Amino acid sequence: MTDRGSSALRATRDTLQVGPSSMTWTGTDLAIDINEVSSLPLISRMRGKITLTPSAITQVELPLTPDGAHIWRPFAPTARINVDLEAPGWQFDGHGYFDSNFGTRPLEADFKTWVWARYPTTDGATCFYDAKRTDGTTLDTAINFAPDGTATHVEGPPQTPFKRTLWSLPRETRADAGTTPRQIKAMLDAPFYSRSVVETQIDGAVVQGVYEALDLRRYANPVIKSMLAMRVPRRAEWTF
Repeated sequence: MTDRGSSALRATRDTLQVGPSSMTWTGTDLAIDINEVSSLPLISRMRGKITLTPSAITQVELPLTPDGAHIWRPFAPTARINVDLEAPGWQFDGHGYFDSNFGTRPLEADFKTWVWARYPTTDGATCFYDAKRTDGTTLDTAINFAPDGTATHVEGPPQTPFKRTLWSLPRETRADAGTTPRQIKAMLDAPFYSRSVVETQIDGAVVQGVYEALDLRRYANPVIKSMLAMRVPRRAEWTF
């Protein structure tokens, strides 16, 4: 993936285009066209299409700090997703979601760590957002999403530690007392960030979902940021 300058941006009511890639809302689906070059160590073309079909669009926004400087926006917490990339084995059709984060300050200015998870359930999905802020306060949120987009705050099970990542990044997620979460599939493992498929137990049900852990203290390290510049190249100029 590539950071690009303002000349690479085009936006209309239903389409956002950045360089050769774009997202278009058709009225029922979010069509994502990807045409990028992957980063080191294996440089290769990544091209294809992702189609996301939400069961509903929510109007939910969750402030992550008291002043609203950081916002989580779960646009479609339950959806169907079809992935068709031009590479063997990079096709998938199944359960998915679409969300985004917005902010007016650097993450490391307001957070020490955060963990986030979304677990599909028989009646929608449950999301957990837990974070430690730099001012000493914490974020502790559990939300159930019904297929029609209705959101309900719930009391989640306790945070439970489980195995650290290859970079020794601490991890914990919600789990019923007496049970221990476990990683099912690694998706991304970096010195400051981990994304994976995790299995846990919530209200007696065993569930698997996408999980992420982020350490902003590590991320703020100048050495780590210089490594990111190599992984995510910058291209200031772009001509349509």
